[in-house]
Amino acid sequence: MSHAEELKSAVRERYAEIVLTPRASGASCCSPAASSECGCMSEDYSQLPGYMPEADYGLGCGLPTEVAYLKPGHTVLDLGSGAGNDAFVARAIVGESGRVIGVDMTAAMIAKARANASKLGYQNVEFRLGEIEYLPVEANAVDVVVSNCVLNLVPDKARAFSEVLRVLKPGGHFSISDIVVEGELPEAIRQSIEAYAGCVAGAMQKEKYLALVEAAGFVAVRVAKEKTVAVPDELAVEALGEAGAAQAKASGARLLSITVYGEKPVG
Repeated sequence: MSHAEELKSAVRERYAEIVLTPRASGASCCSPAASSECGCMSEDYSQLPGYMPEADYGLGCGLPTEVAYLKPGHTVLDLGSGAGNDAFVARAIVGESGRVIGVDMTAAMIAKARANASKLGYQNVEFRLGEIEYLPVEANAVDVVVSNCVLNLVPDKARAFSEVLRVLKPGGHFSISDIVVEGELPEAIRQSIEAYAGCVAGAMQKEKYLALVEAAGFVAVRVAKEKTVAVPDELAVEALGEAGAAQAKASGARLLSITVYGEKPVG
């Protein structure tokens, strides 16, 4: 098994465990002992139209729909759609005349999302099993792509953004919330599969991340929102030990949650 496949397997296992574990343990999704009660970096969705508590596992790090400029009738693609949280919020905006497609590589999440959509009686929201690097979506098919704290978990981010460009209609755009880093995270954290599945070690340098987006062919790329998040102490200690965690904290490396906007050229 390649390193990339090993990482994907770890992520699938982690997120399947989250959706299948009773939501009572209270551990953070960013901790090595992750459970279904997450929320160390998540935003509050509870006041948004379309919010469904059963679809919210606190796995995000932003509110991508907030700067997605969604309109009634839009076709929206949610990458790493989980149990459907962002998809249902998007559906509340695009309405009956719109369409929402969610893609996730974890079968348990897809099953949960489909069950949630069935409870809501939505006929224009669907969830497809697949990987972001090989999206099960036709070219030039969607108006807007959204994603919440998922791209950093994808080993081949260049291919992922190439796929986003492929499926967007000319003139379409994306709004993606993700985790990036400023400074250097210790190698022990970057090499930890447990840390990777917990949304930390997959983080790219911010400037490299934005350069990668532009290299994929997007224009009007900008950071619409940014905030600093702390590397969870328990994760740093598990990967580095007490002394190493203290040294990493003193290094000044910053973990950031950013929401990035970009457009596919018209011609």
